[in-house]
Amino acid sequence: MGTTRREQPLTVHHLNQLLLVCSLVLLVAVAAVRISSRSGLPSLLVYLGIGVAMGQDGIGDVHFDSAELTQVIGYAALVVILAEGGLGTKWKEIRPGLPAASSLALVGVSVSVGVTATAAHYLIGLEWRQALIIGAVVSSTDAAAVFSVLRKVPLPSRVTGILEAESGFNDAPVVILVVAFSTAGPVDHWYHLIGEIALELAIGAAIGLAVGFLGAYGLRHVALPASGLYPIAVMAIAVTAYAGGALVHGSGFLAVYLASMVLGNAKLPHWPATRGFADGLGWIAQIGMFVLLGLLVTPHEMGDDIWPALVIGLVLTMVARPLSVVLALLPFRMPWQEQALMSWAGLRGAVPIILATIPMVSGIEGSLRIFNIVFVLVVVYTLVQGPTLPWLARRLGLSKSDSETADLGIESAPLERLRGHLLSVAIPDGSKMHGVEINELRLPPGAAVTLVVRGGESFVPLPTTVLRRDDELLVVATDPVRDAAERRLRAVGQGGKLADWLGTGGGR
Repeated sequence: MGTTRREQPLTVHHLNQLLLVCSLVLLVAVAAVRISSRSGLPSLLVYLGIGVAMGQDGIGDVHFDSAELTQVIGYAALVVILAEGGLGTKWKEIRPGLPAASSLALVGVSVSVGVTATAAHYLIGLEWRQALIIGAVVSSTDAAAVFSVLRKVPLPSRVTGILEAESGFNDAPVVILVVAFSTAGPVDHWYHLIGEIALELAIGAAIGLAVGFLGAYGLRHVALPASGLYPIAVMAIAVTAYAGGALVHGSGFLAVYLASMVLGNAKLPHWPATRGFADGLGWIAQIGMFVLLGLLVTPHEMGDDIWPALVIGLVLTMVARPLSVVLALLPFRMPWQEQALMSWAGLRGAVPIILATIPMVSGIEGSLRIFNIVFVLVVVYTLVQGPTLPWLARRLGLSKSDSETADLGIESAPLERLRGHLLSVAIPDGSKMHGVEINELRLPPGAAVTLVVRGGESFVPLPTTVLRRDDELLVVATDPVRDAAERRLRAVGQGGKLADWLGTGGGR
C-alpha cells in the first residue's frame, strides 16, 4: 500500500536555508556588477543569466513557472526602480526636454507599436492580436537599463534628460495598451484607447505631483527624530504616489516617477543618505526582478522562437525606433546626431519581459511564444546596443567633455530648535571653488562657514582662508536664507569667485 507525501511545515532550518541561498545570490549578483561595469554590458544580462543558471535547464534545477507571481513582483520592483530613477533625475537637466520626452512617450510609442506589429504579422505570420501585443510590449524603453547605462556614458545633459524622462513616461501608455490587447473579446477602437491613455496619464500626473509636493513640504518642515527615518519616509511617499494613482484608475507608474522627481529636487534633509538608500533598494529590486525572470524562462523551449525574435528586433531597432524618434521629434528641430543617438539608445530590459507576462496571465493564445520571443529579443539587442552606445556617442561627436565642472555635494540637516540648517559641503576635484577665499564666497547675511575639514583635521576658518579641493565645509544658515546660501555655494562651485559676472550668482 502506497504512502502519500505530506507537506512538511516551514521550520527555522528551512528559513536558514532560504536566507543562505538568497544571500549567496545577492553576493554573486553584487560581484556581477563589477563585471558588467568593466565590460560595458547592462547588468540585467548578468542577473538574467544567474536566474537561467538556477532554473530547470541550469545547475540549480529550480522549477518555477508562476507568471502571476512574476508579474506581481515585477510591478513592485518596477515601482522601486522608477522611484530611484526619479530621485536621481535633475530637474534642470530634463526640464528643457520634457516636451520632447512626452512626444517620444506618446507619438513615438504609437509609431513603434504600429510598425513592429505590422512586421510581426506579415513577416512572422502572427495573428493581429499577438502582433499588436508584441509591438506594444517591446515599444517601452526600460527605466532600469536606461538609468544604469546612460549615467555611465558622458552624454550632453539634454540628450540624457530626454531619454531618462522618456523611460519614466512611456511605461504608462504601454501598460494600458498591453492590457487592452490582452483582454478577452474585441480590442477597443483606437480613439477609445487614446482617450483612456490620456485620462490615466492626466490622473497619474496630478496624483504624482500632488503627493510629491506635499511630501517634500512635510519633510522640509517636520524634523524627524532620527536621520535614518528620512530615506524610509521618502520611499514611502513614492510608493504612496503609485498606490494613490492606481487606486483612482490613473497611471501609478507615472505618479511614482513624478513624485520621486519632485522629492529628488526638493533639497530634503540628509539627502546623500536618502539617495544611497534608494540606490541600494533599486539594485535589490533589479537583482530580484531579473533573477526571477531568468527562473521563469525555459531555454530549451526557445529554439523555434530565436529567428522570429531576431527579425522583429531588427525591425524594431533599425526601422520602428528611428522612425518613431524622427516623427516624435519633428516639431523640435533637433540635430540629426542627437536623433541618431536617441534611436540607438532605446534600450529594452526587464519591463518588456514583465509586460509579456500579462497575456500569459490573461490566457491569450500563443502567450508563451510571445514571452519567449520578447525574452530573446531583449537579451540579444541589449547585448548589441548597450556596449556600443559610448562608441556611437564618440563617433557622432556627442561625448561630453570630461573637463566639465563637477557639482558640489551638499547635505542638509535641519536644526529645528534654532530655526536653521547645517549644510555639509564637499568640494570635488573639478570644482571651481578650489582657490576661493572664504570672504569671496559672499554668502547671504545669516549664513556663515563655521568649520573646515582638511586632510582629516578640522579648524575654524578665517575670512582669508583659501579653500582647496577635497575640503569639507560646515555652513550654518538660518531658515530664511538656507536656499539662497545653497544656490550661492553651487554658483561659486560652477563659476568660481567671478560667479556674479558669469551669470551664475545664484542668491545673494
